[in-house]
Amino acid sequence: MAFELPPLPFDKTALEPVLSAETFDFHHGKHHKAYVDKTNGWIDEKGLAGLSLIDVVKKAKDTGDKGLFNNAAQIWNHSFFWSSLAPEGSTKPSEKLQALIDSGFGSTAALLDKLAAEAVGHFASGWAWLVLEGDALKVTSYHDADTPIVYEGVKPLFTLDVWEHAYYIDYRNARPKFAESVLGKVINWDFVSQNLDGLGASRADQQQG
Repeated sequence: MAFELPPLPFDKTALEPVLSAETFDFHHGKHHKAYVDKTNGWIDEKGLAGLSLIDVVKKAKDTGDKGLFNNAAQIWNHSFFWSSLAPEGSTKPSEKLQALIDSGFGSTAALLDKLAAEAVGHFASGWAWLVLEGDALKVTSYHDADTPIVYEGVKPLFTLDVWEHAYYIDYRNARPKFAESVLGKVINWDFVSQNLDGLGASRADQQQG
C-alpha cells in the first residue's frame, strides 16, 4: 500500500511563461515526489496502512510526529496547489465567489493585493492561503508544511507555495515578482469557486493504492 505522486492537472508547458516546464520538472517531479517517497517509507513502520492522506496528516499532528507531518502535509499542500492553477484567462470567479470577494475585499484586485502581501511578507518557507471561515473569506499563511486541513472550521479555497523551490528556477530570489505573476495570471478560479462547498480538502486527498 502506498500513496502516489498525482499527475499535474495540466500539461507542464501550459502555464508558460509564468511557470516553466523546467520548474514543474523540479517542483513536481522531484520536490513533491520526495515527500511522497518519504511518507511511503513510513507506512509499515508507523502503522499507517489503509489510512487516507488526510488521516495520516491529522494523525501525525495529533501525535507530534513532525517528520511524518512535514512530508505527508506537503503531499496534500502540493496536490492542492497544482489544482489551484490554470492557464491564463481560462477561468473566472463564479457569481457566488465574486460576491464574497467584493463584500470582503472590495474587488478582485484588492484581494490579489492582499494575497500577494501575505505571500511576500511571510518569513521563510510556507504557504499563503485563501480560506473560508464561516461565511467569510480570509487571507492567511502557514509556516513550512503547516496546512489548513488540521484546523477546525478552516476550509481551503486556494494556496500559493512560497517555499523557495516554487520560484527559484523562473524568478531566482524574486518572490514578489513570482507572487504577482501567479496571482495575476494563472489562478484556477473554477477550483476556488468549487471549493466554496467546503469540500476542498477532499480534492487533494488520496487513498493508498
